[in-house]
Amino acid sequence: MISAETVKLLSDLSLTMFRKNFFGIYHGAISAKIDHSSFVINTADAIFDEMCTKSFCKLNMNKKDYRWNIASIESDIHSTIYNNIHEAKYIAFGVPIYTTAYTFEHDEIELDDFFGKTTFGKVPVYDPGDFNTWYDRNALEITKYLKESNSHAMVIKGIGTYVYDRDINNLVKRVAILENSCRLLSIKSSFK
Repeated sequence: MISAETVKLLSDLSLTMFRKNFFGIYHGAISAKIDHSSFVINTADAIFDEMCTKSFCKLNMNKKDYRWNIASIESDIHSTIYNNIHEAKYIAFGVPIYTTAYTFEHDEIELDDFFGKTTFGKVPVYDPGDFNTWYDRNALEITKYLKESNSHAMVIKGIGTYVYDRDINNLVKRVAILENSCRLLSIKSSFK
């Protein structure tokens, strides 16, 4: 059973991040670690602007059961991150429009605005290589990258952004700052 408090928290944040274009209607993932062996994540058919109890499932990180079949396609990645990065309590994956678009033409994002520069400075853009094999290797590559990085965020060329944190407000703040900063870079480049 998933607590009503967890459902409300993740539902409210999903709606907020949907409105900020971090999530698409069916595209993205949000999760919360419940204890040392389980986490809650959205289901594969979750609609991010209308999340409810049925939109989430509780998964055991050490044993895959039938619930893994209805869970988000990103579940293996979230599980691997939780098992290897102990300060990860919340994880979100999304395709923020400006950030993802910026990755098509750049290998790193050098943020110019105050909040972007003081929070991230420069953000490397990770090249996933062959898209055909990405889902076979993404859990380990994403976890390794996040474990070695201090930014708690990973921007993946043409795919999207992974963010984790111990505090849910810091996670949302990172998402908002990164996307707003990339939006400003996009507007800035249109004036040239």
